[in-house]
This record gives sequence, structure tokens and C-alpha cells, in this order.
Amino acid sequence: MRKSFIDDLFRAHQATDPMPPPSMVYGWLEGLLKLLFPELSDSRYSSSRTLEQHFNALNLELYNILEFLRERMEHSAKEIEDAFLDSLPDIRSKLIKDANAILEGDPAAVNTGEVIRTYPGFLAIAVYRIAHEFFRQGVPLLPRILTEYAHAKTGVDIHPGAQIGERFCIDHATGIVIGETVEIGTDVKIYQGVTLGALSVKKEMARTKRHPTIQDRVVIYSGATILGGQTVIGHDSIIGGNVWLTESVPPASRIYYEAFTTQKIKKS
Repeated sequence: MRKSFIDDLFRAHQATDPMPPPSMVYGWLEGLLKLLFPELSDSRYSSSRTLEQHFNALNLELYNILEFLRERMEHSAKEIEDAFLDSLPDIRSKLIKDANAILEGDPAAVNTGEVIRTYPGFLAIAVYRIAHEFFRQGVPLLPRILTEYAHAKTGVDIHPGAQIGERFCIDHATGIVIGETVEIGTDVKIYQGVTLGALSVKKEMARTKRHPTIQDRVVIYSGATILGGQTVIGHDSIIGGNVWLTESVPPASRIYYEAFTTQKIKKS
């Protein structure tokens, strides 16, 4: 019986496509974040050449990770690596804007260094922006490994396929879900427990727009749930805590849930 079980396990291992070990991906990600942001680094570089050597070592790690996936990628590991490296200045620039948005949106934040070093919302956004670039290039599996790392660390679940604009602010980050086809504009702020999800989880809807669109300068307070691919939250709107929305609202709306009533959504 045991021998049969071992044989079954061996066949399962043989039939499984090669995958990069999660520990290898996590090590590369943590090294990259420390390189991009001195606030996260364990030490200071003695020279630009030392930093360049670390940068090149991380590039080699990325290449080795991508090599595990080469049979499932449209482009070679080297092409993906080069494209990702070319995107890094833009990713870092966007993340600095995100950190500034969190600083401006949270009275308790002292400076951007504190945001980058200690805020789980910033970590979740940083990992998302890195993972999104790989998703955009059609790299399988790796984007989800990255975002699930952030999910485990922060409680924020952002699908790498989501499209999120600049100056994104997550405050009190935990329990947040942002689905694959969500579209978020610029200067959007969301609080803990917000769900931007789908109305249906039917498998045949996998290739459709299932998740809401959040336009520019929207604030979504804690516990709000917004569902559906046709649901659009107009720009400059405020969505109150614990609101449940499955329909669009026009720009500059104020939507809130009034407790101890008939549980109707109030619009003002």
C-alpha cells in the first residue's frame, strides 16, 4: 500500500511542470525592494560599483527564476528580464508617488521613509506593481507567487492583473480584495476591509470584465463592497463604510449606509 502511494507521488512529481521555488522568488523580491528603497536596506553601499554588483546579481536570480517557466512563456527569459529591467525606473517612480499619497492621506504618517519602511499598504502596492509588470508581459505563475507573498504579509489581496493608477493610497491595510479586472484611476484611497469583486464566480466569465471600475479621486471607506464588471464609481465620489454596491454611481456621489434604519443606501 505504501509502495503504491510512493509510486503515485513520484508520477505526480514527474508530471508537474517545472516551477520556481517560492523561497527563491521571495528572496529575489526582498532583495529587489531593498535595492529600490534605501529605507528597506540592511546596510549602505560603499560605492556605486558595489550597488551595481548587487543589481547584476539580482538580474541573474531573475533570469534563473524565469528559466523555470521558459516552456510556458511566449518570449525568452532574457527578453523578459530586459523588458522588466527597462520598466524599473517607471515602477520606482510610481511607488514614490504612492508613498507620498499615503503620507498626505494619513495624519499619523511622519515622512515617506516611515511609509516605505513600516506601512503594509505600501508593501502591498509595491509588490503589486512589480507583479503587474510580469503579468503584462504574459509571464505565467510568477505574478501570483509575488502577490500571494504580499497577501500573506499584509492581508491585502491584489490580483496582478488589476489596473491601478498613480498615487494609490491604502490606509490601515488588511482584509482588502482587489480582483483581476478591477480598474482604478489616479488619487484613489481605500481603507481596510474593502472588496472590489465580481458578482459571479462562474468559470465561463474568466475572460470577461468581472470587477468594478473606480474613477479618479474616489475614497472608499472600511468594509465597503463593490461588485460587478459594469459597476462604475464616478470620479470624486465618496463611498461610506459597510456600503454594498452592485450598480454604478455618478461622479461626485456620496454613498453611505445609515445604521439602525431599513438598511437603504442613501445618496446625497
